[in-house]
Amino acid sequence: MYPCGRTYPKRLNRRQALERVAHGFGSLAFANLLRSDPQGEPASMKGLAHPLLPKPSHYPPRAKQVIMLYMDGGPAQMDTFDPKPRLSRDHGKPFAMKMEPTQFNNNGNTYGSPWSFREYGQSGMPVSELFPHLSGCVDDMCFIRSMVSEFSEHTNANYFLHTGLGLSGRPSAGAWVTYGLGSLNQNLPGFVVINGGLTPPGGLDNFSSGFLPAAYQGSLFQPNDPPVANIHPKESSVSAQARKLSLLQRLDQQSAVELGHDSAVESAIANQELAFRMQSSVPELMDLSGESEVTHKLYGVGDAYKPTDIFARECLLARRLIERGVRFVELTCPNVGADRWDQHGGLQKGHTNNAKAVDQPIAALLRDLKGRGLLDETLVIWAGEFGRTPFSQGADGRDHNPFGFTIWLAGGGVQGGMAYGATDDYGYKAIENRVEIYDLHATMMHLLGMDHTKLTFRFGGRDMRLTDVHGKVIKPILA
Repeated sequence: MYPCGRTYPKRLNRRQALERVAHGFGSLAFANLLRSDPQGEPASMKGLAHPLLPKPSHYPPRAKQVIMLYMDGGPAQMDTFDPKPRLSRDHGKPFAMKMEPTQFNNNGNTYGSPWSFREYGQSGMPVSELFPHLSGCVDDMCFIRSMVSEFSEHTNANYFLHTGLGLSGRPSAGAWVTYGLGSLNQNLPGFVVINGGLTPPGGLDNFSSGFLPAAYQGSLFQPNDPPVANIHPKESSVSAQARKLSLLQRLDQQSAVELGHDSAVESAIANQELAFRMQSSVPELMDLSGESEVTHKLYGVGDAYKPTDIFARECLLARRLIERGVRFVELTCPNVGADRWDQHGGLQKGHTNNAKAVDQPIAALLRDLKGRGLLDETLVIWAGEFGRTPFSQGADGRDHNPFGFTIWLAGGGVQGGMAYGATDDYGYKAIENRVEIYDLHATMMHLLGMDHTKLTFRFGGRDMRLTDVHGKVIKPILA
């Protein structure tokens, strides 16, 4: 008893004390969130293990960032970057090789490419007339002509290309990269997907964080303003928004105290904090008015062909994201009125329109990155989930072909002006230096300074990795 007769106040244990002061901690955290250092690291994260803070690589990297140009549907290798004169000679004849089962099997005769090829650059790399702009960049491009996949159906092949497994539920390559290295900018997501209008078969699971913390999942942007929902505050004033966010912070902090360490809750808190910072950083990112007229024309912004305009904006945004330190950027295709690159019929129209949409913007991206000194440290990957058959499907289409197809890489420690691997005379199957999706992932990780066998996450009772128990670095293509 106090001398005046009042009772002593009830003593609080440590948990109760933390619960009561959490509100104050939340306000302090929000106040710190409003300011950040010149590198973009919020003051509230100083000294904390925030998931997107930069992390050391296993060894000195050749590349710091990745741009993946995803060609949804499967471009035909013999019509793009792997010329096959024998196809033209045998056009219309019965196909001379055994036809493997693919998805539809409505097989016709040998189908020669409708497009001619020419050699370009000092390297003399052959490119189809589908790509008049990219043909000028071949000395910076490494063509892998011996890619194979384990799947001939879009959804499974997409999961395999993106996550290293042909089923949903695994982390995307972009999630693995940001898990391993963090991000160079704390005001933007570490993994951004710019959606040109076509979400791949398999949906958003292609960009998922899977069993990794949610902070590493891909953030879907549109190539126009607003790029994401709620990027512009709805509150009438900054102070009104500050009060709401302060309340959220207090509730989050209280939940953290009550639940203890919980990765899901911590990821949610980190994502909410990032969302707030994005409201300041994303509008500036999306404002292309500061880019010169020359740059707009270089990329094709404002092109009369709307799909070119869309993909031009995607590529220009990709460059701006790389400049701002985003670790992994993926671009999806615009809608050209055909079924992606997936021409089971109408090959000439479909491939022509798809190439027209992406050719100029991608060439501009490579030239712009190189001119700004960014290509050497940015790995650019151009790939579909599989290729197409050298025999026709119906009258004028090609079926899916996972047995041999072409992708290309540029920058980021890769040799330019070269081709690696080969398919047979028809472009049907890989016969030299076969490259699996696991090998592509292992090589990407190697160029980023990571040993793919050591980048693991404990899940389901074992250490999981992007390449599972497979994958080897494609050393002959390294610069």
